[in-house]
Amino acid sequence: MAQRWRELGFEWEEFRDTFRYVRWGWVVSAAAVALITYLGRALRWRVLIRGVKPNASLWNLTTATAIGFTALVFFGRAGEIVRPYLIAAKEKVPFSSQIAAWMLERIYDLLTALLLFGFALSRVQSAGLSVGPNLSWVLEIGGTLAGIVAVIALTLLILFSRYAQTTERRLLEALSFLSPERLASITRITSAFRQGMESSGSRGFVYLVSFYSVLEWALIVTSYSCLFKAFPATSSFNLTDVIIFVGFVAFGSVIQLPGVGGGVQVVSVLILTELYTIGLEAASGVALMLWLITFVVIVPVGVLLAFHDGLTWHKLRGIKEDVSL
Repeated sequence: MAQRWRELGFEWEEFRDTFRYVRWGWVVSAAAVALITYLGRALRWRVLIRGVKPNASLWNLTTATAIGFTALVFFGRAGEIVRPYLIAAKEKVPFSSQIAAWMLERIYDLLTALLLFGFALSRVQSAGLSVGPNLSWVLEIGGTLAGIVAVIALTLLILFSRYAQTTERRLLEALSFLSPERLASITRITSAFRQGMESSGSRGFVYLVSFYSVLEWALIVTSYSCLFKAFPATSSFNLTDVIIFVGFVAFGSVIQLPGVGGGVQVVSVLILTELYTIGLEAASGVALMLWLITFVVIVPVGVLLAFHDGLTWHKLRGIKEDVSL
């Protein structure tokens, strides 16, 4: 691995120097704001499930959120199921209703991320940024691709909120060519999604979920902004630069960058080097800290809460086998 980095011209001494001049007060601020985002997610989840549990416990939702994201760090995508499973168990509601809430949360996050990406695209040239060859395709087709994804997501929201049963039936008819096992799995998912949309008919529901979605991403931007202030290479970033960065990272996380692969760290390094011409070593240091702040910071909290609830990681790992979708 070290040989591979040397072939890329990576200087480990410069990478270590990236952390020598870090202003740790800004790092602590970024971590504090990042932790608040999990409370924001719990508040939004309480709105998403009020159709099945009008007065859900914020403490239960927050602890399940912290444990769920900790499981995601340890188990990868297999840990996604932990949060809805724990909420269903704590609040004594059907597991399918929590899968529906999870799907709705993803759609609203996707739409907000695409909105940020649209802003980033509109500001790249006016901000005087030069796009490198590895990102030039984003400017060419990124807007069209983001628009298509947004239209699909909005269409699903509208159809399932107004014509839930008809839309579900037509969708399953269109997928009838699939194997019985696969079709049964999709049927359970669409049924859960339809149940979640049954409470979204009120205008207040849409406003509240939209408000918490915007709040969530505003906190994410704030956390990133604090962290950028900590590093000399990015300390000059203004709010527009931070939003551009978050917009491209959000898009790159949803649409895997060709020839680069997935992962927020990889996308972050690419954007910092291609858009802002920051050295590879400094960009890697910033990306590493971003990963720690945005993903790993919740782990100590999640571990303590899991211990408090009497949960072991063996039990959490086995949740995926206990439920079926």
